[in-house]
Amino acid sequence: MDNLPKTPSPEPVFRKETGFRHLLAATRYSFQGLTRLWQEAAFRHEAIAFGAGLVFLVGIGAPAAHAFIFILLMLLLFCVEALNTAIEEIVDRVSPEFSSAARNAKDLGSFAVFCLLLANGGFVLYSLVSTVLFSVGAV
Repeated sequence: MDNLPKTPSPEPVFRKETGFRHLLAATRYSFQGLTRLWQEAAFRHEAIAFGAGLVFLVGIGAPAAHAFIFILLMLLLFCVEALNTAIEEIVDRVSPEFSSAARNAKDLGSFAVFCLLLANGGFVLYSLVSTVLFSVGAV
């Protein structure tokens, strides 16, 4: 009788927070994610590019709307970088040996980041051209 397999407990392994405690827990988890993401060189480079891009846009006298759009694009880039890092973490855990499926998952995440890098760079170029051309024509 003692050798019978135990049925799993219907109780979850951890207790899910609710209300204000849930908000605090979610905030803590988000900052833990940011701490993990900061360990990635690519994210640190993107954070530097974010600051440099804002300084550049202010320096060329770009409209505030351009700075706002740039901030939104960079936040989107940070989100995709975080998801790409999450994909890489899971793939490395589940498939530490070489696998074409694992490689494809990592490559697809990298491509998503690359697309947003192009979008950000293209927008900064657009902002430069439109701000400089319109300000020259106004003189």
